[in-house]
Amino acid sequence: MSKAFIAQVLQESLGCTGVAANRAAGDLIAAIVKDMKKNGGFTLPSFGTFTVRKTKARKGLNPRTGEPVKIKAGKTVRFKPSPNLRKAV
Repeated sequence: MSKAFIAQVLQESLGCTGVAANRAAGDLIAAIVKDMKKNGGFTLPSFGTFTVRKTKARKGLNPRTGEPVKIKAGKTVRFKPSPNLRKAV
């Protein structure tokens, strides 16, 4: 799914212009990201839950050279689908 797809669905559903639908899609994505930063997660009922998890620093390998590389600690986003989504797919 892309921002353009969301904008297209909004445009068809609301009957608005493409510019307005694109702005609404951008605002929707920005609101989701802001909520995830603030609360550490975001839930869409009947769809699923996005959670932010911390990753530990670890050692990895450079696939080209095979040399060991240090990977910094960071954050990643995980998704858990709802039972309704699992049944639909």
